[in-house]
Amino acid sequence: MNRQEALGLVREKVVNRNLVNHMLAVEAIMRRLARHFGEDEERWGMAGLLHDVDYEMTKDDPERHSLVSGQMVQDLGFDVEIVEAVKAHNERHGLPRTTLMSKALYSCDPLSGLIVAAALIRPEKKLAPVDAKFVLNRFGEKSFAKGANREIIKSCSELGLSLEEFLGLGLEAMQGIAGSIGL
Repeated sequence: MNRQEALGLVREKVVNRNLVNHMLAVEAIMRRLARHFGEDEERWGMAGLLHDVDYEMTKDDPERHSLVSGQMVQDLGFDVEIVEAVKAHNERHGLPRTTLMSKALYSCDPLSGLIVAAALIRPEKKLAPVDAKFVLNRFGEKSFAKGANREIIKSCSELGLSLEEFLGLGLEAMQGIAGSIGL
């Protein structure tokens, strides 16, 4: 399955535009992290793009979320590393994250929400004027973007990245697709 086909699957399975934008943002962050680590951007991007493809099917049963998408990804013929990353990104399952890819997907999933929230509180409501320092300052505010789990974001340390470096890479990635996600 190529990216265009995967995006078609996402659009078929996911109606909520904000969720599609989230999946595009996570794809972009995963691609940026792959480039940073010298990994395969296509594979990492595919894990990011497809990680929540089951969300609308499982939103009322969060215990199944990511297991269903992991099975879908496996049935589509993706390799075990991508399947593991997709399944392990949901902390509810407590699945081990044994690869760099699975650790990256886990930590960047909530990061996208934090970055979007940082853009939306600015008067411009755009990503362009946001910098990593601004996001880092918001990170410390417990009442800001409550849904962006800080502990999971901080697991970027398992990737050997500081929080500021991780925020910067994620922001750079999302700024690169800002037009596609309306920011």
